[in-house]
Amino acid sequence: MGENVKIAPYVVIEGDVEIGDNTKIGPHTCIYDGARIGSNVTIFQSASISNVPQDLKYAGEESHCVVGDNTTIHEFVTLHRGTVDTRLTSIGKNCLLMAYAHVAHDCRVGDNVILANCVQLGGHVTVDDYTIIGGCSPVHQFCKVGKHVMIAGHYRAVQDVPPYILAGHEPLRYEGLNLVGLRRRGFTNDEIMRIKGIYALIYQSNLNLTQAKEQIHNKFAGDKYAIEILEFIANSTRGLIR
Repeated sequence: MGENVKIAPYVVIEGDVEIGDNTKIGPHTCIYDGARIGSNVTIFQSASISNVPQDLKYAGEESHCVVGDNTTIHEFVTLHRGTVDTRLTSIGKNCLLMAYAHVAHDCRVGDNVILANCVQLGGHVTVDDYTIIGGCSPVHQFCKVGKHVMIAGHYRAVQDVPPYILAGHEPLRYEGLNLVGLRRRGFTNDEIMRIKGIYALIYQSNLNLTQAKEQIHNKFAGDKYAIEILEFIANSTRGLIR
C-alpha cells in the first residue's frame, strides 16, 4: 500500500494486491488477488478489480490485472485478470472507464483511453492509445482497435478497427478520419492529409486490400503513418471493418 491511500467503508482487498500513492477507493469496491493499481487512481463505489475471468480454461493460475496511474474507474466497472494465455489484463495511464464498463481477461487497453458507459470488451481485445469507444458498444474477443479511433455509441465491433478513424453504423464501417480528435492532439494539416490519402486508397478506391497496400507502399514510401497503418493491417487477425 502506497502513501495517502484513501479507502472507504465496506471495501474488500485480498492479499496479493499492490496500490500506489494517493489512490482513492470508493465504498463496496472489491479488489482481488493479482491487482496492481498505480498512483492517483480513483475508483468509485462497487467496482470489481482483478476478479477471476469468465473463461472456462481458467484453472486458478496466477495472473494479474494492472491499472495505470491517474486512471478513473467509475461505478460497477468490472476488470478481470488474465488467463494462462498471457496472465495479464492491463489498463494504461490517464484512462477513463465509465459506469458499468467491462474489460475481460487478457485485454490490453492503452493510455488516455475512454470507455463510455456499458462498453464491453471481450477477451484478448486490444485498444490502443487515445481511443474513445461510445456507450453500450461491445467489442468482440480478439479484436484490435487502433490509436486515435472513435467508435460511435451502441455499435458492435466484430472486426479490427484501424487507427485514426471514425467508425459507426451497423455493421461497423469506416466513416472518415477522427478529425476533431487528431486536431485536439496536435496533428498538423499535412499529417492529416497524408493519413486521409492512405485511407482513400483503402476505403474510397476500387482497389482490393492487396492492391491498396501496394499503392500505399508506392505512394507513401517511408511515411510513418503509412508504416503504422500497414503494420496494423499485417497484424490483423479478424480482418478490417469495411
